[in-house]
Amino acid sequence: MKVEQISIFIENKSGRLAEVARVLGEKGVNIRALSLADTSDFGILRLIVDNTDLAKETLKAGGFTVSKTEVVAIEVPDQPGGLSSILQVLDDSKINVEYMYAFVERNADNAVIIFRFDDTDGAISTLQKKGVNILPGERIYGL
Repeated sequence: MKVEQISIFIENKSGRLAEVARVLGEKGVNIRALSLADTSDFGILRLIVDNTDLAKETLKAGGFTVSKTEVVAIEVPDQPGGLSSILQVLDDSKINVEYMYAFVERNADNAVIIFRFDDTDGAISTLQKKGVNILPGERIYGL
């Protein structure tokens, strides 16, 4: 039920983001989702790709600092209040959302959102008990 995500620390200067995309593209790694957060000096680029291990090896060989973390892909009703209902379940269980970002693909009448929690296993258990659909990594990597 968990999805592997890679995080790349990049200097906040022209061309670094393009370099990440280039080296991954040259190795045939497809980016499925991304999030970029920055400060004045550096950024954290979070990626979900179709081949996490190859992406990590390729980026490290290119001189990038890379780490792997686990996130959760959740189907959220694509309607007003859909996200609120998911967040309320988490809040009621005192589970903190560290960050989240949208996934490019829609799934039926749902949006897919990537979540990072302070208690990933607890979040998965809580959401499943409430009938929330959590997408496995294999499905996300192949979209």
